Amino acid sequence: MQKNTPYILFLIFILLVTVSFFILIKDFLLACFWAIILAIVFDPIHKKFKQYFKNTEILPVLLTLVVIIIVFIIPILTITLMIAEESTTFYKKIESGEINPQLYFQDNLELFLPIFNKIPYVEAVSVEQMGSAVGDIFSQAVKYLAQQVPILTQNILSIIVQFSLTFYMLFFMLRDGHYLIRKLISLIPIGDRIEIELFKRFTSVARGTVKGGLIVAVIEGVIGGLVFWFVGIPTAFLWGTIMVVLSLLPVGSILIWVPAALILFLQGETIRALILLSVFVLVIVTIDNFLRPRLIGKDIKMSDYLVLVSTLGGLTWFSLTGFVLGPIIAALFVTCWDILGKENIASQR
Repeated sequence: MQKNTPYILFLIFILLVTVSFFILIKDFLLACFWAIILAIVFDPIHKKFKQYFKNTEILPVLLTLVVIIIVFIIPILTITLMIAEESTTFYKKIESGEINPQLYFQDNLELFLPIFNKIPYVEAVSVEQMGSAVGDIFSQAVKYLAQQVPILTQNILSIIVQFSLTFYMLFFMLRDGHYLIRKLISLIPIGDRIEIELFKRFTSVARGTVKGGLIVAVIEGVIGGLVFWFVGIPTAFLWGTIMVVLSLLPVGSILIWVPAALILFLQGETIRALILLSVFVLVIVTIDNFLRPRLIGKDIKMSDYLVLVSTLGGLTWFSLTGFVLGPIIAALFVTCWDILGKENIASQR
């Protein structure tokens, strides 16, 4: 026992130092996380650049950073600015009384009144009550988005620091990432086989979630926002944002497209409704059935219900980052228990 005491004390000391270190950098953990995720997602592109520029390490990394800015950063910033402008303008119209969401939803709900009256116990709820409730929820959502604009403006210095730190770390992650992984595997005292399996699972889920989830969701949201704007639906870019969120989940953006088309049909706007349905069937469904599987491949390997609950839980705990972090935690949870089960079976033989 006495021989093991110095080693146990050393492990306790390492634990305390590690916890202290993470507390020290807690304000920058988000930047570190996204640097790791982007390095994982764009590592194949970095490898291709390295094949063309074999005599230098810096140029492939810099070219990969340029690709990340063009493919990932610029579209997200553009969409964010458009949503901010749209939500601010729309909320000002609500405050001034120019737009009344309650009346808008009441008018549309009246179209479904004959259907509602046929459902038992539903007729006790008036259309005015339902329209008012839905309108209030919509107004609060728009208000929340509009309030984020001054918050982002006030925290612009912090955002610039986080972006700068992310790209600074991303440079080293792309250049030295494989060396760092080998170093961690040699240092963590779990067992190389288990550590390699966990790293592979982390990498595959991160890559699949971002490529097949976030990128596809942004594409579908942009298409949805533009089509809604084209057919004259109010707050098109806000609806596009909701489509982005729903596209990240297994339920999909069908919850927006179909009701919108149905309302247009009932209002007599047959051509606009057909445009919505045509784009949804020919474009959105095609993206879901062909583009998403090719981007994800077999990376996630999780049931839809597990992806759903982990994404919602991640969103609740970690905001936007939770769309990636939630499924990663769920995948590691499943992988750890799979490994434990395999170890128990092997030990019983």
